[in-house]
Amino acid sequence: MTRGCPRTSTDTVSYPVEVDYAYERVDTALFAPGYAAGAGLSRGAGLDRWAPLLPPLDAPGLGEGDTPLIELAPGCYLKDEARNPTWSHKDRLNRCTTSAALRSGAPGIVVASSGNHGAAAAAYAARAGLRCVVFTAVDTPPAVDAFLHAYGAVVLPVPIEHRWPLLRTVVERCGLHPVSNQTPTHTGHAFGPEGYKTIAYEIHAEIGAPAAVFVPTGYGELLYGVWKGFAELRRLGVTASVPQIFACEPAAGGPLAAAVRTGVPATEVEVGPTDAYGIDCSVGGYRGVVALRESGGRPLLLTDDEMRSAQRELAAQGLWVELSAAAGLAGLRQVGDVEGPVVCISTSSGFKDVGVGSRTSAPVEPEWDAVRRRLRAAGIEA
Repeated sequence: MTRGCPRTSTDTVSYPVEVDYAYERVDTALFAPGYAAGAGLSRGAGLDRWAPLLPPLDAPGLGEGDTPLIELAPGCYLKDEARNPTWSHKDRLNRCTTSAALRSGAPGIVVASSGNHGAAAAAYAARAGLRCVVFTAVDTPPAVDAFLHAYGAVVLPVPIEHRWPLLRTVVERCGLHPVSNQTPTHTGHAFGPEGYKTIAYEIHAEIGAPAAVFVPTGYGELLYGVWKGFAELRRLGVTASVPQIFACEPAAGGPLAAAVRTGVPATEVEVGPTDAYGIDCSVGGYRGVVALRESGGRPLLLTDDEMRSAQRELAAQGLWVELSAAAGLAGLRQVGDVEGPVVCISTSSGFKDVGVGSRTSAPVEPEWDAVRRRLRAAGIEA
């Protein structure tokens, strides 16, 4: 599941194990309006709604999926993945990977994660009655650390270069199921993108196939999953087109952009300083290259300032997102006008950001003159 394809991988490039289906047996009524009610599925059924095109969902769900598609402006939409149970897109992945752990008979799961992935893994493991070990960063934001502990995970902050060797040791000695890859270039878990492709199904159910989708990109699993979902819809004859997919990476790193630029399947880069820690990956994977190539998309490199501008723009519309999650809208703003409709994926809540909880508001004297001064300083006349 996480050690790559044994037939095609080399010492320097790892290729993922892919999941295929008997598409000729899929009833396309699955995508018809009202299908869920007709199938006896309640509102909020989560990934179970799409079970015929997913790996076996042995792990109980938490109501993941069915996230809102919010129109920011005419023809411009935001898919708000912060509405998932642990406030990120990673819940879709972990419903599928925890199911694999249960089916394998493992006593628990182990993950290397800087935040969202670990939180989702811990939640779904708890829901399934499994133990969870998370190798995380030594500078993980305190709010995220508290989130991990809330689900009963064993949280082990270690330097980043030690995470994966220790993960492999836990797999070998404790029998835990890995939900992080164990390869030189990124492959991820075979079931991971299967959860992500349901984002494409949900978008299509509301607005059809958009012209473009802008995706915050670290390792590229989400990017690939969104592309695969639309590619399946076209293969099944449900839609005639696949949107152009844009990978939105931090300019401080950008392994996918480097792979595309140099014409290689995957590569590794040095990562400079960035607060977009959720997507500041030094190594990429082949899946991202496939998604861009097959959709006619391209990678975009974004500065922290560009992402902060997009983050402020979303906050002004009532949406608090993590800096990494604002990369999708930042990518659209960098490209400029795209003949729509377009969708920006927002991956997680602002709760997960660096520095959350460290700021407090200065007290104000409980008298009108002091309150009025504060109001006027904020541009409110009184």
